[in-house]
Amino acid sequence: MSSISIIIPCYNEEIYVANCIESILSSHIEVEQLEIIFIDGKSSDRTVEIIEEYIVKYPYIKLLSNPKKHTPISMNMGIKASSGEYIFILSAHAKYSSDYFSKLTSHCKELDAQCVGGVLTTDVKNHNKKSNSIKEVLTSKFGVGNASFRIGSNSIKEVDTVAFGCYHKKTFEKYGLFDERLIRNQDIELNKRIINGGGKIYLIPEVKATYFARENFKNLATNNYSNGFWNILTAYYTKTLNSLSLRHFIPLIFILSLFLPIIASLFYKPLVWIFLLSSGSYLCLVIIISFKLKKRSNSFFYLLLSFITLHFSYGVGSLVGILSLISATVKGSK
Repeated sequence: MSSISIIIPCYNEEIYVANCIESILSSHIEVEQLEIIFIDGKSSDRTVEIIEEYIVKYPYIKLLSNPKKHTPISMNMGIKASSGEYIFILSAHAKYSSDYFSKLTSHCKELDAQCVGGVLTTDVKNHNKKSNSIKEVLTSKFGVGNASFRIGSNSIKEVDTVAFGCYHKKTFEKYGLFDERLIRNQDIELNKRIINGGGKIYLIPEVKATYFARENFKNLATNNYSNGFWNILTAYYTKTLNSLSLRHFIPLIFILSLFLPIIASLFYKPLVWIFLLSSGSYLCLVIIISFKLKKRSNSFFYLLLSFITLHFSYGVGSLVGILSLISATVKGSK
């Protein structure tokens, strides 16, 4: 097997990082072929302490510090410090199947791919009605869209992006590193850059990773507000919409279908019916889907609230992103 470097940016991951490391240690990789590089963004909890405890036992685990904290900077630091032929960009917020690294490395080589990835399943560490409802929403197409790495596939297929991918080291030499301006979407942008440059990315459905979701509505809203906000800034910084897909902007379209008719109805009252139609249709759809999912999470109310929190926080984040750019442009022109 070829040498492997595993790059893991982290920040305040004391709840998850040991679980992540243990899943890697139990994988089918010879230690002589492996290095694990954590890049910590100045964590204020026990993340660094936990990693250092593992370093004492496993010298192929390394720890770097990123005082600037931003994830793409950590990713690039790890890539530059790596020595493996194949480079995995992972999250400490997840765990990986025992064949994750061996199979993805093998498929990357056999397919002559620039990047390959597996299917991402969602779970929670603490199971209760609220967290189980959030989990169900984050695994629903209505909740997170139709990304192949989330919904899976019956066979290996070319895709536009994957999560926690395996890259050949030459990929970064040819297509460049992660865009350090992007606090979010840096992996999506790089993968689209690879595709647009003629490279190939494949989904390997038999390979699995488990991502641990936020377990309360405040964290769910904060995370998705940031996702929505950075969708707009990603398009702005890259000067193209090609780095994102239509699914990334649907929550914004929904929010605009509510806000714009309300504002316009101040001048022409019949336009309020557009707001009522949009909000009513959405609410009916959420109620129907929540009823269908109720058996698995055992709480219709939490499902309903999870969908609303996810969609509104994401859409409002995008709207605020647009307004912040307009404001910056106006200030810059004065």
